[in-house]
Amino acid sequence: MPLIDKQFGNPAVGAAAGTGLALAVRAPLGLRPPQLWSGLRYGGAVAGAVSAGVAATTALPRVRAAMHDRDLPAGTRRWLALDIPLGTVWTEETLFRGMLQTLATRAVGQSRGRLLQAAAFGLWHIPDARKTGEPVVGTVLVTGLAGWAFGWLAERSGSVLAPVLAHLAINEAGAVAALLVQRRTVRWRR
Repeated sequence: MPLIDKQFGNPAVGAAAGTGLALAVRAPLGLRPPQLWSGLRYGGAVAGAVSAGVAATTALPRVRAAMHDRDLPAGTRRWLALDIPLGTVWTEETLFRGMLQTLATRAVGQSRGRLLQAAAFGLWHIPDARKTGEPVVGTVLVTGLAGWAFGWLAERSGSVLAPVLAHLAINEAGAVAALLVQRRTVRWRR
C-alpha cells in the first residue's frame, strides 16, 4: 500500500522493520513446526475461500466496473511480487498480529488485545482511503474487521503465517482480478 512505501521507503525496509519489532517484543510468530503446519492449514483454507470469492464477484457488473476504474501502479510485476507480499502483507502482519497484538494481549488480555490491534489496523488505513477517495469510515470498519479476523487466525493457528496467507490472498486476488478486468477491457475495445 502507498502508506507503507511512504513510511519505510521500500518493501524490504518495511518487512525488516515489522519483523524486527515483532522479534523485539518476542512475539510468538509460530514459524516452526507444529505451529507452522497449523498456520499453513488455516491460512491456506482461508486463502482458497477468499480467492474463490474474489473470482466469483468479478462476475458482478458493479464489481467489474470498480475494478476497471481502479488506478493500478505502473510496475505491476513489482507490485504483485514485492510491494504486496513484503511491503504490505508481511510488514502489516508482523506489525499488527506480531508486535501490537502481543503487546496488547499482555496489557489487556487476549480478547481486548485482538480488538485493540484490529482498531489500530483499521485506523492505519485512513491515509490510503483518503488518497484513493474511498470512504474513510467504511475503510476503517472493513479493515478493522479484517484485522480482528487476522488476529483470530493468528491465535487459533498459533502462527502468523495463517493471517499472512489470508491477507495475501485478499490483496493479491483483488489486484490480479483488477489487472485481468482492465486487460480484457483493453482487448475488447481493440
